[in-house]
Amino acid sequence: MTGKTCILVGVPMDSGKRRRGCVMGPDSYRTAGLEERLTELGHRVIDLGNLQSSAVDQAAPSDHIHAWAETVGWTETIALAAENAMCHGTPIFLGGDHSLAAGSVLGVSRFAAKQDRKQFLLWLDAHSDFHTPSSTSTGHLHGTPVAYLTGKSGFEGFPTVETPIPEENVCVIGLRSVDLAEREALQASKIKRHDMRDIDETGIAKPLSAFLQKVASAGGMLHVSLDVDFLDPLIAPAVGTTVPGGATEREAHLVMEMLCDSGLMTSLDLVELNPFLDERGRTASLMVDLAASSFGRRIFDRPTRSFT
Repeated sequence: MTGKTCILVGVPMDSGKRRRGCVMGPDSYRTAGLEERLTELGHRVIDLGNLQSSAVDQAAPSDHIHAWAETVGWTETIALAAENAMCHGTPIFLGGDHSLAAGSVLGVSRFAAKQDRKQFLLWLDAHSDFHTPSSTSTGHLHGTPVAYLTGKSGFEGFPTVETPIPEENVCVIGLRSVDLAEREALQASKIKRHDMRDIDETGIAKPLSAFLQKVASAGGMLHVSLDVDFLDPLIAPAVGTTVPGGATEREAHLVMEMLCDSGLMTSLDLVELNPFLDERGRTASLMVDLAASSFGRRIFDRPTRSFT
C-alpha cells in the first residue's frame, strides 16, 4: 500500500449536546497513539493541532435548541480547515461530538465540487442524525448533520451548503435508535439505511460492498463518519449515547479493512469519544485501531479487491 499523507485535525467541540466530555476527545486519540500507528504503516502524518471556534453572534430559531451560535461558529471553522486539508492529503477529524461533521463534510464536499467529483457519505452510527432543528425533541444539534448536509431547511444562519449531498449518495450503517419523526423522514428519503437487523441477517459486508461499488462507479469522493456508538457499548463504553446491540469489534474492523481495500475513502471523522466515560482508555485505543485498519493495518495480507 502506498503511503498517504494523513492530516490530523483536532476538533474539541462539545456544543452538539448538553453532556460534556467530548472536548477531551482529540487529545485522547493522540495519547492512544494514532500518529504512531499511522506512521508505522508507512504514512506521513501532519498534526494541525486543535481548532478554535469562530465567535458568532447568531440567534437560535428557538430557545429549545442548545448552543446554536457556538455550533454555527464551529461549523464555519471546521469547513474552512477541511477544505484546506483536502489539498494536502487525507484529513482525519478528531472529535468532538458528531455535530462536527456539519463542518467536516461541508468542507470536503466543497473541495469535491471544485474537482467536479461527486461527494458520498458513509455514516457509521446507531443514529441517523437526520433531524432538523424543528424536528429534534432534545434540541441537540449532534442529531442534525445529515439533514443539514443533504439540504434540509431550518438551518438559517449556518454556512450555506452550496452543493447538498444527494440523499442516494448517503449510506447509514448500524442504526438501532431512531425516533418516530426521524423514521418517517428517513422512509421518505433516498438514503441507504441499514439497521442492526439487516446486519444480523445478511452480514455487514454486503451493504457496504454495494455502496462502495456505487462510489467507485461514480468516481466519487468518500467521507466516512465513525461514531463511537456505532460500536456495542460493551466494547466501547466512552460515549454519552450508548445503545446496546451495536457492531462487534470484528464487524467494525471488517468495515474499516474493506474501506482500505477499496481505496475510496478520502476523509474520516472519529467522533463522540467522551474520555470521562472510558475505562482505562479502552475506547480510545479501539477507535485508533479501527482508524489504523482503514489505513492498512491487517493481520494477514490478502489480495485487494478492486472496485474500479
